[in-house]
Amino acid sequence: MDTMDTMDTMDTMDTTIEEKDDIVNENIDTANEDAVDNVEAEIISARKQNGEDRHEGRRYRDRGRDRDRDRDREPVEKEFIEKLVKLNRTAKVVKGGRRFSFSALTVIGDRKGNVGYGFGKANDVSEAIRKSVEKAKGNMVKLPVKNGTIPHEVTGFFKASQVLLKPACSGTGIIAGGPVRAIMEAGGVTDVLSKSIGAANQYNVVKATFNSISKMMDAKTIAKNRGKSLNDFWG
Repeated sequence: MDTMDTMDTMDTMDTTIEEKDDIVNENIDTANEDAVDNVEAEIISARKQNGEDRHEGRRYRDRGRDRDRDRDREPVEKEFIEKLVKLNRTAKVVKGGRRFSFSALTVIGDRKGNVGYGFGKANDVSEAIRKSVEKAKGNMVKLPVKNGTIPHEVTGFFKASQVLLKPACSGTGIIAGGPVRAIMEAGGVTDVLSKSIGAANQYNVVKATFNSISKMMDAKTIAKNRGKSLNDFWG
């Protein structure tokens, strides 16, 4: 009898322990569900406060796409086009390491016969380019252009660099490379022949090209000085 009572008591204890475990597990599950619900509620409320609800987010994304489409449909033309000819980086070794500085050579133009070049230095790339563009705007010169080409053959010099420019017929294109091409494109020239002779230093080539531009004669000015019509020169 004692053995039977002991076994019944052990079964009763096991049943009680299992029931307690089930109750604890149910409480844990309930607590986890409540915690998840609370977190989801907090996320939803935060989205509503910040205007980041799903529908609102889609609406904002659609608005952004519409703005991008409008920008593609209506491109804004700049007053000047910018051509970065040369970007150089120099390093100075100091006690704490190396200190970098940048220099930029930029050509700008309005594709209507006005071109300029500038050289800027700074500790940041964007700042160096900005300085060069500002200097280029202050060094604008007139490039005579007629029917997409230059009026006559001309040669420019600067130190060891020499640049030869020749007019070309329509459809030839810009037969030039590097700095000369950038200057011709910025000035609105579509057909020209060129040859760079001597030193290939880009700074000197740019200055030699602008020396060529300064030697070009304008047909209107020559015609006015000689008392003839413009058709006598251009045909």
